Amino acid sequence: MTARVLIIAGSDSGGGAGIQADIKAVTMLGGHAMTAVTAITAQNTLGVQGVHAIPAEMVLAQIDSVASDIGVDAVKIGMIGSAGTAAAVAERLSRSDLAQAAVVFDPVMIATSGSVLADAATIAAFRALLDRAMVATPNLPELEALGGEEAVLAHGCSLLVKGGHAEGETVIDRLFETGEGEVARWEAPRIDTPHSHGTGCTLASAIATGLAQGMPLEPAIARARDFVRLSLLDAPGLGSGHGPMGQQAVRNDGLFTGPALNQITLPAKDYAVSVAFYKQLGLTQIVDSPGNGYARFEAANGVTLSIHVGDGVAGGATAYLESGALDAWVAYLARRGVQFEQMPKDEDWGWREARLTDPAGNRLCLYQAGEYRRYPPWRI
Repeated sequence: MTARVLIIAGSDSGGGAGIQADIKAVTMLGGHAMTAVTAITAQNTLGVQGVHAIPAEMVLAQIDSVASDIGVDAVKIGMIGSAGTAAAVAERLSRSDLAQAAVVFDPVMIATSGSVLADAATIAAFRALLDRAMVATPNLPELEALGGEEAVLAHGCSLLVKGGHAEGETVIDRLFETGEGEVARWEAPRIDTPHSHGTGCTLASAIATGLAQGMPLEPAIARARDFVRLSLLDAPGLGSGHGPMGQQAVRNDGLFTGPALNQITLPAKDYAVSVAFYKQLGLTQIVDSPGNGYARFEAANGVTLSIHVGDGVAGGATAYLESGALDAWVAYLARRGVQFEQMPKDEDWGWREARLTDPAGNRLCLYQAGEYRRYPPWRI
């Protein structure tokens, strides 16, 4: 069954954050998005020009409408609108028909532009939502406003501390569990872009989608982070301020368990002639390494094709099948008798690869690359 994700959040008229970003994330990750709108905002990439809160009764009516007919596997809570709405939503989510739904709470307080979206009374009322949440996903200023790590963990929920507001070239996100402290962390180079409006909304909705699809929390977070980073790299550059991300452009990037056929390497004899040929076909060159006899191209749908000159590719092409859970996939295949020439191994170019041949002798590579397939550090 398609994963059903209920989004309880505000509307962003500019389409960058709020329920608009949530719907894009849920849809691109294969879920079905439903909404209970808590507030209507007039905003664009420059800021928030107006906010109109929806009465709590209407928010509850939206929840009841979809829960009674379609059903809910996971809930993402973003901008909540008012203290009264926070209390009413927390109580509604505790009733029997929604009690089993995983809840991801993104305690939205301040927009990327700096506009305040939650007053002191609303922030105080967040305690009831923390009591119901499986995981909370505050950024560093939001975590401080909630009283810090211990204050959040005291509610019994997991805590994902997002490090985007910290200094430095490396972004570190940390997952905490009550009574265990830090149980996981993810580190990645900071993506330098002004077009980051909606990162928190997108991350929380992507996590909720993973949970709705039956993923454990840590893999759901890992996939959600990859989705956010690819959305940042694919940002269309709209607006004059903090522009929207490019969720709609994230395709074929190992965000599913797999397999996804989205990369092939072909042997080449003359580097310049082959590069010119594939450019003439309309492919976009994204890696140019003539010294290694290697070039990579991207098609309009995000699939990539490489050429390689040299003995290492003599004898034919190599087809690449990508998975967001490479090790588990390879272990599954090995238990069923599939013979591998190379078990999963981290390569110098940032991919993790396992290699084998099919019954006819064709070469296959099972791999996990995330953003490094379409956006390697040496991308043109």
